[in-house]
Amino acid sequence: MSKILYAFLFVLMQTSVSFAQYITLDADKEVIWDSKAQKMTAVGNAVAKKQDMSIRADKMEAYYAKNDTTKKSTITEVHAQGNIVLTSENANAYGLTLDYNIAQDAVVLKGEPARLKTPKEEITAKESITYYPQAQKAIALGNVKAKDKENNQIFSEKMIAFFSKDAQNKMVMDKVEIYNNIKIITKDATVTADKGLYLPKIGVIKLFDNVLIDQQGNKLRGDFAETNINTGKSRIIAGSTSKGRVSGVFKEKKKD
Repeated sequence: MSKILYAFLFVLMQTSVSFAQYITLDADKEVIWDSKAQKMTAVGNAVAKKQDMSIRADKMEAYYAKNDTTKKSTITEVHAQGNIVLTSENANAYGLTLDYNIAQDAVVLKGEPARLKTPKEEITAKESITYYPQAQKAIALGNVKAKDKENNQIFSEKMIAFFSKDAQNKMVMDKVEIYNNIKIITKDATVTADKGLYLPKIGVIKLFDNVLIDQQGNKLRGDFAETNINTGKSRIIAGSTSKGRVSGVFKEKKKD
């Protein structure tokens, strides 16, 4: 079936009246325009596009409203269901449902799990991933897991990822704040802590409070630790909760 194309003649105002972009919407089956409800519905491989981002889904609804200043119609919300694929210059995201609030610049993605993928890392979350395109930030909630190409893995209940441009002017993950029930698994060690900071560019993870490093049964406890996942080296420092001391348990190697 030939693809049905509707160009939205409504302008998406992002930051000011002088900065605007058009959104286009197309679908394989049908596009329904409801002027009373101020809504458009696209069914069958629906795709919504603007300059720096596209959203693909089985079904999509877009709501619009009149702008009192410009007297033009503007898109206010986009809701999508089924086989979601969001593509941007920062990352790609996948899920089952998507809710995009234009004014708040927030894309809420849910799935089983929701998934955010960059060229070097991948983050999944059971509850949701909220993506802020202009702020270049994503918040993942609920049984969150992040892994890189070397299969280093980070688990927690909440992660906040920030993006920036690299030397080639490409968007990459700059840092990840990690909260609640943190567990990190690398080829050399397993580490747990209360909160942490992951710096993907240099392969460093900084951990805070109730830190435990387990390297093949050798265990170190302290209040602050820094692990380099590229070199496998870790250091741990004492603090107030560990009463100013680092403690450790070391396995004795068996003799032949």
